[in-house]
Parts: sequence; structure tokens; C-alpha cells
Amino acid sequence: MHFWKYQALGNDYIVMDGRAQAAPSADLVRRICDRHFGVGSDGILWHEETDDGIALRIYNPDGSEAEKSGNGLRIFARY
Repeated sequence: MHFWKYQALGNDYIVMDGRAQAAPSADLVRRICDRHFGVGSDGILWHEETDDGIALRIYNPDGSEAEKSGNGLRIFARY
């Protein structure tokens, strides 16, 4: 599993390229984001490609999908 970890204004996110793999399950997101037993992060930024171009899915550490994240967008733009 390849990933990048970025930090912006106190939030750290894991960026994953989802163009070649299926979206992560809620359980996998929770395990990856766990600060004691996983990589540890405030969420996962999932990069996808659509017919319209690039898409971003943001996952919270509890496995749910977020609507938006200012720092997440800042990190994804840097990525």
C-alpha cells in the first residue's frame, strides 16, 4: 500500500492514490488512522479519477465520509 502523509496547520492527512484500487472500507480507514496501532492521521484523502477529471473523497478517522475539509483541500492541492 502506497501513501503519502502531509501536515497542514495542525492536521495530518494520509493521501492515497485510488485510481488503481477500490475505495477503502470503513474498518480499514479506522485501522489506518489509529494513532497507536496504525499510521495515525486525522483522515484519509482518496484521489480518484472520473470521466470529468480528478475527484477527491475525504474520510474521517471513524470511517465515515466527510463533505469537506479546508486543510484536507490544502494538503490535496500540495500533493
